Amino acid sequence: MTDEPVTILTLVAPLSQAALEEVHNLVAQLFDTVGVTEMLDRIRFETAVIEVAGNILEHSTRTDPPSDEPRSFNIVLQGDAHALTAEFRDDGKPVEIDFEQISMPADDAEEGRGLALALATVDEISHEHTDGLNIWRLTCRRSP
Repeated sequence: MTDEPVTILTLVAPLSQAALEEVHNLVAQLFDTVGVTEMLDRIRFETAVIEVAGNILEHSTRTDPPSDEPRSFNIVLQGDAHALTAEFRDDGKPVEIDFEQISMPADDAEEGRGLALALATVDEISHEHTDGLNIWRLTCRRSP
C-alpha cells in the first residue's frame, strides 16, 4: 500500500483586507500543487474558505470596548487526492455558533450569507473556542 502525498500550506497574517488576497493566493497554490482541476471542487472549497476568512476578518476585529491591539489569524490548508481541508485559528473575540440555526437570508438582505454559503459548499464545518482561539475546520471531499 502506498501513502498518498499530502500538501500542507500555511499562512500567518494580521487581520486585514490584504490578508484576504493572501488567502486567495494560498488556495490557488493548493489547487496547483495538488492538481485540483475539477471546477466544482475548486468553487466549493474556495467559496467556503473565503467566506470563513471574511467572517473572521469582520467579526473577530469587533471588540467592546474598541481596541488598537493587533489581531491575527493563521490558516493551514491541506490537500490530497481525496479531500481538501482548511483550519483557521484566530485570536479575536470568542464567538458562539449554532450551525443548525444558520440559513440563507432573504434575497434583499445585504449580509448574513457567509456561513450559509460555507455550510452549503463543504462536507464538514466546525467551530470551537479553545485556549483563547477561535478554531474553524472545513473539509471538502473531492469528486472521484
